[in-house]
Amino acid sequence: MKKITAKKKPVGYKTNAALSKTEEPIAPYYRSVKVVAAVKDFTYSEFKKIADKVAFTQAEWAAILHVSERTLQRYAKNNGVFAPINAQRALQIAKVIEMGKTTFGSFDTFYSWIKRKPYSLEGNLSFESLTTAEGIEKVITQLHRIQHGLFA
Repeated sequence: MKKITAKKKPVGYKTNAALSKTEEPIAPYYRSVKVVAAVKDFTYSEFKKIADKVAFTQAEWAAILHVSERTLQRYAKNNGVFAPINAQRALQIAKVIEMGKTTFGSFDTFYSWIKRKPYSLEGNLSFESLTTAEGIEKVITQLHRIQHGLFA
């Protein structure tokens, strides 16, 4: 004769929106992550608003955005839409420009500062620093240091 035994129900995890699968609360930093605004449909007219703030030449903007001058001219002619990666870089540079204005009081002063290759603890900065993500971070760090009165 077979012995019939009651099957035990498997113990599962509680399902709660505030708990993860391991029954731990979601880390606070997870909730604080900001979602980057969509950069689709970033047109030349929006870029022009940023570009008019500083005296960067078209060649300098092309270097920063990693596009050719001809592409910028084509966008200007047709009010073209930037690729998302170029739009994101333009928005990053807009933040740097605003921080430079806050730090130095004017866009022109920021422009002349970045053009004269300022010294920082990580090495010399230059306009070319704005062409890489690492360089942008170095410029932002240096601007923060200046705002807080720290040398280099």
